[in-house]
Amino acid sequence: MSYIVPIGPYHPALEEPIHARLYTEGELICDAEVFIGYNHRGIEKLATERNAIQTLVLVERVCGICSHSHAFTYAMCVEELNGLEAPRRGEYIRVITAELERLHSHLLWMGIACHIIGHDSMFMHIWDERELVMDLLERMTGNRVNYAMVTIGGARRDVDDALRRDLLAGCGKLQEKLKRITDIVQDDKTIALRTKKVGVLTTEDALRLGAIGPHARASGVDVDVRRDSPYSAYGEFSFQVPVCRDGDVFDRVVVRALECFESISIIRQALENLPEGPINLGNKFLKIKEGVAVKRHEAPRGQLSHMVVGNGGFNNHRISIHVPSFKNTATIPHMLRGNTVADAGLIIASIDPCFSCLDR
Repeated sequence: MSYIVPIGPYHPALEEPIHARLYTEGELICDAEVFIGYNHRGIEKLATERNAIQTLVLVERVCGICSHSHAFTYAMCVEELNGLEAPRRGEYIRVITAELERLHSHLLWMGIACHIIGHDSMFMHIWDERELVMDLLERMTGNRVNYAMVTIGGARRDVDDALRRDLLAGCGKLQEKLKRITDIVQDDKTIALRTKKVGVLTTEDALRLGAIGPHARASGVDVDVRRDSPYSAYGEFSFQVPVCRDGDVFDRVVVRALECFESISIIRQALENLPEGPINLGNKFLKIKEGVAVKRHEAPRGQLSHMVVGNGGFNNHRISIHVPSFKNTATIPHMLRGNTVADAGLIIASIDPCFSCLDR
């Protein structure tokens, strides 16, 4: 029998609203469509009514999990337009925050993936380690989310010796915990049965559909903005870009687990070689010079880009935000085909979607 099965826009397996329409023959998904637009908040329009400092606060609210990524990328655009160069110490602090945010994002998603699979003990174990990352972020920034660490021309808060030691100790503890998590993820039969050969996206299809970030790297696409087009202080650090080849849900879990170790490595290098000097150029209420600037950042979910248009006034003339979830969502219908209805929620969640980012 043929059925049309709706998933969402509100569904227990999805943290945010999206509507997927499944065309099935019995339990088998023959085709699918995805509909977006349930979270629109008009942030790009609101940004045209705010100055640069106010916009930093606004763009951090595009997404709670990758809030620093948006502020970081927007600040780089305004700095380019105004000919500003942030101090190296400030850039290092920005990178440390970005990699802690990546750890937080990946652990959050891995826990949710285990919850959807039905492996709730693993879900609680992973989220217990996520709490350690959030404690480090709170120790560093004063906040568990929306860290407010970026200002135009650098970072807002410094890292003193006591905090530096705490962060290094926390990274060491987290690395030991992550080794156990990664071993379980790679060897557990429950995870393997629910994720291997499920929601496959081949390398060719990932390239054709424009997948980016860990979602693309799990399908054999070796791409990472931090390495391919270094910005901020990323060119000064040594790290690997994990890539898997099978393109299924299992590889998407593994890639994110392996990326956590690389983030810890970058944080350690930054802390051990933290430059002396100021962290910013001073908080200035500045005009945004006339022109256009586009900057890219490797956010936890993939390449994030901001375009800022200035007209010489205090407010932004135009902002355009391109988020990774928008590009990765296009792969969902392809991945659903040939799978069962029971796996649909997991496949949709496997791109680590942020529909708040997507709809803005």
